[in-house]
Amino acid sequence: FCRVDQYGFERPEDFDYASYEAFFSRYLVVLTRRAIKWSKLLKGNNSIQKSLKVKRYIRKGIPNEHRALVWMIVSGAQANMEQNPGYYHRLLEGEKNAKLLEAIKTDMNRTFPDNVKFRKTADPCLQHSLYNVLVAYGHHNEAVGYCQGMNFIAGYLILITKNEEESFWLLDALIGRILPDYYSPAMLGLKTDQEVLGELVKMKVPAVAELMERHGVMWTLVVSRWFICLFIDILPVETVLRIWDCLFYEGSKIIFRVALTLIKQNQAFILEATNFPDICDKFKQITKGTFVTECHSFMQKIFTDPGSLSMATINKLRETCREKLLSQG
Repeated sequence: FCRVDQYGFERPEDFDYASYEAFFSRYLVVLTRRAIKWSKLLKGNNSIQKSLKVKRYIRKGIPNEHRALVWMIVSGAQANMEQNPGYYHRLLEGEKNAKLLEAIKTDMNRTFPDNVKFRKTADPCLQHSLYNVLVAYGHHNEAVGYCQGMNFIAGYLILITKNEEESFWLLDALIGRILPDYYSPAMLGLKTDQEVLGELVKMKVPAVAELMERHGVMWTLVVSRWFICLFIDILPVETVLRIWDCLFYEGSKIIFRVALTLIKQNQAFILEATNFPDICDKFKQITKGTFVTECHSFMQKIFTDPGSLSMATINKLRETCREKLLSQG
């Protein structure tokens, strides 16, 4: 058994190899079938028009060999990169903000300590690429600069694209367009979306909302890392990548679908909690186990379990939650 997965992450001591093998042998069949369909779709011309077919394909997972390309195209990152040739390198060669560099350096060794490709001893060591991408982004988007959590997201992008410039433009797509205001200093978008999740749980899993309220557990305590890290280090790698496939195509509502599915599927388990620490612990537990490892069935569930979830509903909730937060502030 391999202690390190294909992305360079070391598997935990208690990793269940047997159930993973069982899942993966089934999943491999799916991946092979999907790869053939994707090759036909892309036909070597590397362009994709948004369509119901493409949406369906993406929900069923993008094969690894096409993932970087498809993310780039559907997120708009490819178009931005082509319209701004040399921009990334100019950012790296320009004047630097010393405080920003310091903040980024501090987080370098904290990024994926369990990934062999980010170790100082690795060749090439991905820390260099990560540093460059974050420095460039901090100077490109000065309103955001650098914020904890961005290192994990940029790190994942580098693992998949194996390309600094592409990772930079994908980071820009996520932070600038897909996630509304998660990483600004006030993190208003992030706080808003946690409240929105609370409202959605009230609508769709009322018993859990009631339990949280009764014990005074704020949503930010149990889900803020889900939003900030986009499920990195929370769900298994394959599952995170499948979530990101949909996130780049369908936008931020995917995060709510995943969160609601985790909560709904584990409703009975969460409701066993009898106190504050117990609830927090249950929320850690629900992100482990076969339900989340079996990424293919998990992804089918996120589109059926929460029921209908329109962008209009989310935007309405965002407005009211944002106003509430601002009036408290």
